[in-house]
Amino acid sequence: MTTENDLPLAGLLVVDMSQFLSGPYASLRLMDLGARVIKIERPDGGDLSRRLYLSDTEIGGDSTIFHAINRAKESLAIDLKNDADLFALRTLLGKADVLIQNFRPGVIQRLGLDYEAVKALNPRLVYASISGYGDEGPWVSRPGQDLLAQSRSGLMWLNGDESQGPVPFGLAVGDMLAGAAIVQGILACLVRRGVTGKGSHIETSLMESLVDFQFEVLTTHLNDGRRPPKRSDFRSAHAYLSAPYGVYQTKDSYLALAMTPLPKLADLLMLDELAPYRDKPASWFTARDDIKRIIAAKLETQTTGYWLAILEPADIWCAKVLNWEELLQSEGFKVLDMLQTVSRDDDVSILTTRSPIRVNGLRPKFDRAAPRIGEHSEALRKEFGL
Repeated sequence: MTTENDLPLAGLLVVDMSQFLSGPYASLRLMDLGARVIKIERPDGGDLSRRLYLSDTEIGGDSTIFHAINRAKESLAIDLKNDADLFALRTLLGKADVLIQNFRPGVIQRLGLDYEAVKALNPRLVYASISGYGDEGPWVSRPGQDLLAQSRSGLMWLNGDESQGPVPFGLAVGDMLAGAAIVQGILACLVRRGVTGKGSHIETSLMESLVDFQFEVLTTHLNDGRRPPKRSDFRSAHAYLSAPYGVYQTKDSYLALAMTPLPKLADLLMLDELAPYRDKPASWFTARDDIKRIIAAKLETQTTGYWLAILEPADIWCAKVLNWEELLQSEGFKVLDMLQTVSRDDDVSILTTRSPIRVNGLRPKFDRAAPRIGEHSEALRKEFGL
């Protein structure tokens, strides 16, 4: 079993002043790689995501999302309006390796904890900032919330069918992508610090991360006359890919078909109706909906298992569409060992995910649940002389 001391970031101290998702996701990933994460929280309520409910389930008084994204961290309660607490926080930052913050632009400066101020305390510190839209321009003061950032990014016009209008992702992709991007920057700055001895300020935003997420299709748009993306109006799965790319209903479930030569698929499915299109690749896009409707009608006649038995041996890129219960019961998921139970001394216990990263063949595993507000304040103040 991998222990914290085996992990590549063991010995590094991360002070996480962020809340909600993007920053805490970043510190979660650093924690999974061995870093010690001290979460700074307001004494009166803590991280707002403690009350950000995805369902009517709460554990130990907090939301499941708070537990999922803050497992194995320590909580230090700090009142940022209290001079003594601010002094204690500055003392801690003087001993830290990484600081993560996602305050709205301007707030961190008013607290006297902007990069230049903290750099004076600790020149080796890697200082990471996440915002909604960067630190200049007309959107700076707008709420940096995931759905709103998705709305401004153009991303919603790539999802769903053409007749549906804009369709958001069912996940906080802006938050997760910004968190992942800032981790990449943090790790790069830590490498640089190992060479130069100097810290750095690394920045990203939800908007920058969502634009980067679209680099493939946005580059196509920028170089093909700026034609707007046109989604299929039937079983759409990608605005820029031709038939048969999509998800189709079968007799008992759903089947996904990826990039597949139409003539080969027509032969395997015995679809004479595709004859007008099979040798005209341009039509696979221009007649995309008509082709997909022909395929859909055929696939509905048999079960997913029946079609997989024909298509997979022929090296057709396809897969059954699994729901969560089917995923959890599948051998492909079980062999990854991606779940763990974390707990706390007040009988809180939660089954959650593990790190997606393996180190030397092993996936890090932790057993400590997310902290109560200020759970570690006394011990941390004593340890660091705060």
